[in-house]
Amino acid sequence: MAEFQFKTKLDQTLLLGRRAKDAAELLDGVKNTPDASIYYHTHHFLQQHHYLSPEPPNDYAYWATEVLNDARLGEQLWSIDIIQYSTIEEIRHAFIEVLESRIAGGQKLRESPPGGEFHFMASRTFVLTTNNVAHTLADFRTILAGISVNSIYYHMFDAKLRLQSGTNDFSRWFAALGKPELADQVSHLDPYRYTLEGLRKRILVLTERYDKD
Repeated sequence: MAEFQFKTKLDQTLLLGRRAKDAAELLDGVKNTPDASIYYHTHHFLQQHHYLSPEPPNDYAYWATEVLNDARLGEQLWSIDIIQYSTIEEIRHAFIEVLESRIAGGQKLRESPPGGEFHFMASRTFVLTTNNVAHTLADFRTILAGISVNSIYYHMFDAKLRLQSGTNDFSRWFAALGKPELADQVSHLDPYRYTLEGLRKRILVLTERYDKD
């Protein structure tokens, strides 16, 4: 039977030395910063604010709403569901479309107050292999109950972009165990409905249920 090797991650934040004072400069940055920057500004909220529900969506929406006071733009950026995309390039394009539409509207762009500019950052990720290995669903539940939220994040969220297949590491392993329904249910869990701790509890419930089948 296939085993599951739990991994975890550490992220190093990098300041790119690029700023934006309005939506046009934000658009230029979104177009021209590296993938690691798009990843940082759309995913780190999910990890850093794992105790909040619902999670803040992304840095772009937060800045447009809270700093520019552009509620309409903020709402449009807020509504982009990054989880539905399998690649960074797809995520980048979604934000470009919203920002280009806002600028094409012809309305005067709001500028940030001095000191409130958007600072473009990036994330450098280090993946670490843990000593935790599961051979059965019972093993999996025991380990999942005690691992860090960084490990859950890595296997549930980072995996989707890494695999570019719309699934996650947990679901792939469940399918390999001959539990396709469990794999499908975990694959379709909506991260915006849960904190990472809530997600842990939900996966524990599902694995316990299917372990009895």
